[in-house]
Amino acid sequence: MAQPLEPGPVFRVLHRTVFEYDAPVRESKNTLHLEPRTFPFQRTISAPVRVLPATRVRRFRDLFDNFTHYFELPGDHRRLEIESRIKIQNLPLVLPEHDQKAMLHEYRGGDISERTWVYLQDSPFVSRNPQVWRQAIDITSGIGPVFEQAVAIMHWVHGNFRYETGSTSVSTKIEEAFALRRGVCQDFTHVMLGLCRSVGIPARYASGYLYNGPLDHLVGAQASHAWAEVFFPAVGWIGFDPTNQTLADERYIKIAVGRDYDDVAPIKGTYLGSGHCKMSVLVEVEKVE
Repeated sequence: MAQPLEPGPVFRVLHRTVFEYDAPVRESKNTLHLEPRTFPFQRTISAPVRVLPATRVRRFRDLFDNFTHYFELPGDHRRLEIESRIKIQNLPLVLPEHDQKAMLHEYRGGDISERTWVYLQDSPFVSRNPQVWRQAIDITSGIGPVFEQAVAIMHWVHGNFRYETGSTSVSTKIEEAFALRRGVCQDFTHVMLGLCRSVGIPARYASGYLYNGPLDHLVGAQASHAWAEVFFPAVGWIGFDPTNQTLADERYIKIAVGRDYDDVAPIKGTYLGSGHCKMSVLVEVEKVE
């Protein structure tokens, strides 16, 4: 892959999540996706993760090569704080002209098929759906190049869905989001994944953050963000953000990738005890001059 010669911007991200329980809880078991690995167009400088109460945190790579942290708190506690501080440097997104003309048949072949097969199958939040399949056929009919098909799908999702917080939840699946025609970035992304996979385009879920500069008006900044990535044989994975109708360029800070949200949730866990929990989340994204 050809890389630009000049480095891009450096970003700092603070992500702090606090859980406060109205009574002591125990046997807390948690999995985190808060540390980015180095991706094409993105280099990790530092990414410490802190947990309070202090405990042993195991760090490993999951099936999708994401850095993953796991910890347990067996004893009683009424507060749990998880914090990550990330510093990364991005490179400008540059696509070679020839790859934008890639056709569907280029996905065939041993190595490419093995790398992309899982991103064409059902996943916990993105299952095969006749309505989604029919819509995908309508959107891409008459469009040859895969890049242009992906752009058309992104535009369709952005133009036909309304961004509305509270209309869905983290457990909302593609069928419900597609019927509602509204949701947040997670839902926009799941719908785009379903549309792409329906017409044979390998697509995966990307989670991370979005820098919204003083002159930009992007939705999803200063919070965890999600977008879709489409595979192109000559370049690799390129991000498409249907929430903002734009390619995922140097403003996007990628943390983890997978089949859908279930694979990359920033924090996923269980505990024994009170069902009453207050959660507060702080996300700050700043550009380092």
